[in-house]
Amino acid sequence: MTAVDRRTEIKAKHRQSIVDAASTIMRQRLTSEFSVDELAVAADVSRRTIFNHFASIDDVVIEACGNELAEVVEHLASISPASTGTKVPIFDDLAETFRQADLITPMVYLTKVLGSDDPQLTPRQAQMSGRAFTEINERLGRELHSRHPEADPLEVGLLVSTMTNGLLVIYLHWMSECGAVDSPESRNLWSQLVERLITSLRTGFGSH
Repeated sequence: MTAVDRRTEIKAKHRQSIVDAASTIMRQRLTSEFSVDELAVAADVSRRTIFNHFASIDDVVIEACGNELAEVVEHLASISPASTGTKVPIFDDLAETFRQADLITPMVYLTKVLGSDDPQLTPRQAQMSGRAFTEINERLGRELHSRHPEADPLEVGLLVSTMTNGLLVIYLHWMSECGAVDSPESRNLWSQLVERLITSLRTGFGSH
């Protein structure tokens, strides 16, 4: 291993330690409010190391939140590839992922961690939630591209961005209706909203 490789490995290890420490603090305290010094101690790194990787604590929190929502990407990766000689459309791949992935559990947790479970999100909650969905947008794009290497990268990017932005919109609507509650009723509403999003994107808005 070269010196450059070692430095890259160390940097990656430090970054992961910082994000893991933030996730641990958030789970223990059910809040995303903590200081740089507290994070540095938990991650066993210096303040300077934290800011070598992240511009702010909020950026660390966003990455940790994105990890909580990563089940969407993991579920896509777990779906068996289409049989030889057949081709599963990218849209169907993505739609089935959103249908099957359990987003309620991480969304309820993250909503509480980022502020409160009040149906009306604070500006910070809305902003942080949006950035967390951006995290899964990037991860989904990479995973879809690996599953469909023949696809136009621009087409993949547009599709994933449209789907995840729609997911954020229905999340905000779901929150206004249910609050951060995991119940049969809230899950039923979420399923209905996901199907409405999929149908609207497949057939066009205003066509049904």
